Amino acid sequence: QVQLVESGGGLVQAGGSLRLSCAVSGSISSANALGWYRQAPGKQRELVARITGGGRTNYPDSVKGRFTISRDNAKNTVYLQMNSLKPEDTAVYYCNVLREWRNYWGQGTQVTVSS
Repeated sequence: QVQLVESGGGLVQAGGSLRLSCAVSGSISSANALGWYRQAPGKQRELVARITGGGRTNYPDSVKGRFTISRDNAKNTVYLQMNSLKPEDTAVYYCNVLREWRNYWGQGTQVTVSS
């Protein structure tokens, strides 16, 4: 069983930055993909950043140029650096690991951006 624990969320003013971390039990070096998703109240969960096993990244237009996903295989940790935050970035952020084509999720961490 793969366990994921997110941290780093909180309250920040618009224009500020946060870095989320996701500690994963077991190796992430062999994961098919690693990702961050978010879900705002009343909305569906959406992808905000993804990195494949080969290192290719993709971001939706809403966060491109502001968010960066990275990985530290030695620490089995995935990061999401979020800059120039906007109130519309407010959501619960979830870490995702796709390993052997099965999805695993963390419990989520709240990010609130005040205007």
